[in-house]
Amino acid sequence: MGAGWKIVWLAVAAGVIAFVAARVLVPDVVPVGYAEEAQASWAVLTAFVLRAIELTSLWVAAIALCVLLGARLRRIISSDSRRRPSRSSR
Repeated sequence: MGAGWKIVWLAVAAGVIAFVAARVLVPDVVPVGYAEEAQASWAVLTAFVLRAIELTSLWVAAIALCVLLGARLRRIISSDSRRRPSRSSR
């Protein structure tokens, strides 16, 4: 379980760092090449890469959190079924 939480927190940290870096390095740049005014290509590419890192890391965090919660739920259900006597043992 400890390794799963490390993955969640590292992915969240990477997403937050990418979000902040995008706001600091390329403010007001859309990560798509279509804009009303011309934008520098390095700024568009940087915004695109940072946005991709942000979205990917947050998806990794969400999937890891779902796996952790599923494992916790499975452990709760299996321990609860061991405590209750089954109908066949009466």
